[in-house]
Amino acid sequence: MARLRDPQTGCPWDVKQSFATIAPYTIEEAYEVADAIQRDDLVGLKEELGDLLLQVVFHAQMAREAGHFDFDDVAHAIAAKMVERHPHVFGGAAERTAETQTRSWEAQKAAQRAAKGQARTLDGVPLALPALLRAEKLQKRAARVGFDWPTLGPVLAKIEEELGEIRRELRRKTREKARLADEVGDLLFAVANLARRLKVDPEDALRGTNAKFERRFRTIEDALARRGKTPAQSDLDEMDALWDEAKAVERSRATRRQAQPRRPRAKTTGSKRKTRR
Repeated sequence: MARLRDPQTGCPWDVKQSFATIAPYTIEEAYEVADAIQRDDLVGLKEELGDLLLQVVFHAQMAREAGHFDFDDVAHAIAAKMVERHPHVFGGAAERTAETQTRSWEAQKAAQRAAKGQARTLDGVPLALPALLRAEKLQKRAARVGFDWPTLGPVLAKIEEELGEIRRELRRKTREKARLADEVGDLLFAVANLARRLKVDPEDALRGTNAKFERRFRTIEDALARRGKTPAQSDLDEMDALWDEAKAVERSRATRRQAQPRRPRAKTTGSKRKTRR
């Protein structure tokens, strides 16, 4: 990367980049990693992790050129953070339950935010996060200080309320796009809150639904192609019927999979640990 960024002999494209211009690529590569994991593509995962690592190297090199820090500083900083946040592993703390570790982790993150001048409840939630994920994180922060409904009832009622607001906007003679956008945003925020309360990752849930929609729509296209048609040559009634057929086939397959007896797993020795990172 130092060679690529050399002002005299480097790559002109790499030389003119900045933190701001590279940031979108960093986010994109992180999603490529998640996509490879979702598809259980370990060969692709190796490649995507390399692409993501390149982003870290790129940012570190630009920081080194400006005299701020370098790649070694980045590696040392994260190693120190992991040691500090895991006293039950690297220190003398005896408590090793998941609940105790989580409380300790959150307490240390709060202390670090305070040290950075991020003393208010919602400080430090990155603006660049996907909006749905950021909504969930904002709600979690607020819930920690008691700003949360105690049961699911009010959460569901809020979703109904926001749907009502949208219906009222749609009944107006003159619709304002900004007002509709505001109401749709409120609805999405309320649904993110429901997902949080149900311990469902809203990003994962929506990715799953996106994949399901894509899979079923491709099935519609294939069925139309066998009839010598394209979607543009079809109509909504025909495509709806094909959609229902595709959904029925998927449900039938899922039922058959659930009915199949599972093979007994081989016994293993030792224990496997899960990580939250």
